Amino acid sequence: MEKRFFVLLFVILAFHIKIQAQQMELPYKQIPDYPANYSPGSLVSRMIDGLGFRYYWATEGLTEKDLAFRPSEDGRSVFETMEHIYVMSNNILLAPDAKPYERPTNPQKFSYEELRSLTLNNLKAASEKVLDKTSEEMERFKVIFKQGERTSEFPYWNMINGMLTDCIHHSGQIVLMRRANGNPQNPNVNVFLGKTKE
Repeated sequence: MEKRFFVLLFVILAFHIKIQAQQMELPYKQIPDYPANYSPGSLVSRMIDGLGFRYYWATEGLTEKDLAFRPSEDGRSVFETMEHIYVMSNNILLAPDAKPYERPTNPQKFSYEELRSLTLNNLKAASEKVLDKTSEEMERFKVIFKQGERTSEFPYWNMINGMLTDCIHHSGQIVLMRRANGNPQNPNVNVFLGKTKE
């Protein structure tokens, strides 16, 4: 009887945690206020915020049909594009700490909701890490890849023209693919102002 009570209690708690997690608002529904200064770190932080805002709306309200959509037989599907952006969001998050990204041998499979949440939260955390950093501090940022015993290291410049720009590019692809699939992005999204029109 006591064991059954604890199992039931665990199920109820798990259900409430799941509901709370679903109700938590993801970052980048609206772009944050711009930084107080134009320091190098603040400029990069704003680039990450711009990416976060675009990704949020590119991936908002996707259906199973959208996620499976691919423009050609050998092209990535919308969901595979989201997975690709998620991998790069890990690089974006780790670079300010000069920590290596090591792609797992057996990558964990995430649901659409998990993938979207993980990516947006990675971007938010990365933006906060670089905010207000000076050029001297940014010299210590490194893009590091680790594969087994091999490590490759690059300056943060490669992050700007690499992962950051690439993620913006792929977010645009998702917008295009979902439109081609009949489910266009919310037309009230204004990327210039960083919010949606009422």
